[in-house]
Amino acid sequence: MSEVYAARRNKLRERCNAAGSAAALVSRPANVRYLSGVAPEGAVLLLGRHEDLLVCASPPDDRPFEGRPDDSLRLHVLPTAGGDAAVAAAGLAVAQDADSLAVEEHHLTVARHRALGSVASRLRLSDLGCAVEQLRVVKDEEEISCLRIGAEIADQALGELLESILVGRTERHLALELERRLVDHGADGPAFPTSVATGPHSGRRGHRPTDRRVEEGDFLSVCLGATYRGYRCEIGRTFVIGTSPADWQIELYDLVFAAQRAGREALAPGAAFRDVDRAARQVLDSAGHSDGLQPLTGHGVGLEIDEDPQLAPAAMGKLDACVPVTVEPGVHLPGRGGVRIDDTLVVRPEADGGPELLTITTKELLAL
Repeated sequence: MSEVYAARRNKLRERCNAAGSAAALVSRPANVRYLSGVAPEGAVLLLGRHEDLLVCASPPDDRPFEGRPDDSLRLHVLPTAGGDAAVAAAGLAVAQDADSLAVEEHHLTVARHRALGSVASRLRLSDLGCAVEQLRVVKDEEEISCLRIGAEIADQALGELLESILVGRTERHLALELERRLVDHGADGPAFPTSVATGPHSGRRGHRPTDRRVEEGDFLSVCLGATYRGYRCEIGRTFVIGTSPADWQIELYDLVFAAQRAGREALAPGAAFRDVDRAARQVLDSAGHSDGLQPLTGHGVGLEIDEDPQLAPAAMGKLDACVPVTVEPGVHLPGRGGVRIDDTLVVRPEADGGPELLTITTKELLAL
């Protein structure tokens, strides 16, 4: 992987040089990991004029899920505890005769930005912007492999839960059990707080589990994700508990399923972000559910669970191949509940079979 990280840093260096910056300071943890293989707490990456340095308060852990630093990247450990790696890196940039330094202003606090300026007054500070996030959008096959394994783990955890007795158990208990199963199957941990929603809570995006117990006839909507080697995916499904679904439940489920299928089928290299959103959203709009729809149909995933691109009505841009995204439409009826269906897919050209579905748990409306 050493050459992969070096190639990523070279791409960023080319962007910095083109913008007139001699050096760059990367501080956002996911970006540091993307460029160096590891991101110890508080660590930063300096792309220097003569040498790249991973600057951190203490050496990286040996735990595999924390990542492994690029062997070709020199590690600079702060000599005293409590220091700021970003401030130290600015001083190291000056030592390498840099006259300018691009920083991630969207990640730095005002106080930290001022500290950089005061310790390295000779440096002209500029904004690196979201240059690294833009590089991260298109994944290589190694990254996609990590997402694929994470999706398999999430599918396993969800499948095992569906085989257990659910009636009478609380949303909170089920969420904790799912997160334990993720780790049991090899995940670093959950990709985000697991959402389990029953009855009138079902169908809500980002619902925080409560002590409400599962009851016969409930909709049960679950959204979970696994982190594997730092990469995060997600899956969401909705089921009916203990009985045959009511007519209104079947009708609502079929509608959301049709919207989700339309969104999935719209995924292709060159497709506009907003067109993918529109494909799913117009199915729900035409059925009278325009009010209260979630603000987006999906988003990118990777080292963070919510990355670019955003599949939303006003989103600008077009999809590339090898971009992993979610497609997750939903409808919530206040006081009754609702449906969410969520998959992680990788955009592929039609010649390669079209979008690759990573989360494969059945989308059939099961009565558990």
